[in-house]
Amino acid sequence: QVQLVESGGGLVQAGGSLRLSCTASGRTFSSSAMGWFRQAPEKEREIVAGINWNGVSTYSADSVKGRFTISRDNALKTVYLQMNSLKPEDTAVYYCTMGAYPSGWSSWRYWGQGTQVTVSS
Repeated sequence: QVQLVESGGGLVQAGGSLRLSCTASGRTFSSSAMGWFRQAPEKEREIVAGINWNGVSTYSADSVKGRFTISRDNALKTVYLQMNSLKPEDTAVYYCTMGAYPSGWSSWRYWGQGTQVTVSS
């Protein structure tokens, strides 16, 4: 069974930065796509960024392009989300997820518990 544990959330002023981390247990990390989703109050969960198994291919939502960067370290079984130039509308619970396949952004198998990110204006 895979467990995903997120860390790095918190309160930050607009324009600031945070780095989220997600560490996985189990043996499937290095062969799986990884992603970050977020869910704001009264809104649907949305994908923020994805990265394929070897880090060569990434995806970023239009709303975060140029500000957020996803990366991974397979030796540490950890995926990161570097968030710069944060805006109040980035406030949400951020979830780490492991894909069902090595690549692709539409099939997700395991989810973390989420970490709160709050951006004050």
